Amino acid sequence: MVIRTRGKNGLGTGFVANANGTILTAYHVIDGASTIELTFADGTKTTGKVAGQEPEKDLATLTPARLPEVLVPATLGEPGPVGTPVHAAGNPLGLTFSFSSGVISALGRNIDAGSVTLKDLIQFDTAVNPGNSGGPLLDDAGRVVGVVTALANPSDQSFFVGIGFAVPITAAGGSVGAAPM
Repeated sequence: MVIRTRGKNGLGTGFVANANGTILTAYHVIDGASTIELTFADGTKTTGKVAGQEPEKDLATLTPARLPEVLVPATLGEPGPVGTPVHAAGNPLGLTFSFSSGVISALGRNIDAGSVTLKDLIQFDTAVNPGNSGGPLLDDAGRVVGVVTALANPSDQSFFVGIGFAVPITAAGGSVGAAPM
């Protein structure tokens, strides 16, 4: 799912997290937005509004004004150990509906994200860039194991340098009333 925001002109990603159509994304994708535009994978376009937010976890839930004819919520799962293959789906640098692969490289990471410290994150080496934020981190079975939230950036550049971070779905699932399978 593509998420475009006005008022801050952002681009991010989200995914349908439960059967009622609740969308899970990263809070920083929608923070400060005056309008939220959603595009589902089938091309359905609609607006959305913030249903819930947890800035301390960089998570937000959205309620779409309209759902696509066929709604398929994500299957949620537990992240595996270090070395587990993972895949990031999203819209990096505006290249919609992209997919990249790598592995979990660490668990339990804490990172400073400006006004908040994000805790107990999944560290992975799958390529992510601006536009991937809020998207699913998937395992080989297609289960969402995390919500992409950040990338390591030791320079002034705003692109991938080899390390990404995701909020584990075990921490995010409660935001939408869902639990890993």
